[in-house]
Amino acid sequence: MSTPPEPSVTSEEPSLLRQALNVPNMLSILRLAGVPVFLWLLLGPKEDSWALALLVFSALTDWLDGKLARWLNQMSRLGQLLDPAADRLYILATLIAFLIRDIIPWWLVVPLVVREAVLGVCVLLLRRRGFAPPEVTYIGKGATFVLMYAFPFLLLTQGGSDIAAIARPIGYAFTAWGAVLYVYSGVLYIVQTARALRTAEPADLREAPGA
Repeated sequence: MSTPPEPSVTSEEPSLLRQALNVPNMLSILRLAGVPVFLWLLLGPKEDSWALALLVFSALTDWLDGKLARWLNQMSRLGQLLDPAADRLYILATLIAFLIRDIIPWWLVVPLVVREAVLGVCVLLLRRRGFAPPEVTYIGKGATFVLMYAFPFLLLTQGGSDIAAIARPIGYAFTAWGAVLYVYSGVLYIVQTARALRTAEPADLREAPGA
């Protein structure tokens, strides 16, 4: 079994500072900065309307940063790391806050949190063997998209208003659909990780879809 080669560094790769200052990555950094604010709004003053606005803003910028990266030709390695990191932090923060406030049950939260923990272990194993993390697939991105749109509806279900009655079935449907896709994408990630580690060839992982 050959030893995985060290990743090559090209002189054309912009510095991290330059990558961080492009428009798509600044949007991702802004989304990351909003995570603790979002948690505070939900668990501190319980300003659900402001938390909802921040969550909607995060979902919109999640779509926008990818579009801008392609339109402006500003795709970067930093962006490939920041974008999924922001998605996962928002999902974890929302799950924890919703669990504490009894908006969603523990049996829904546990599989999604375990999924993140298992994938974190997979990434560590891959890095130890010299592999880069697999790219996000359409299933994984779709699962994140559905969950990010389910959470605002779940916030709207609080209370006994007409809006809550309308939002409740929509929120529950999006949550169930997104949770299934999210766990399924995690299973695909684990399968691809195991396959890559067995072959011990970095090229195999780069060609295989991730989560």
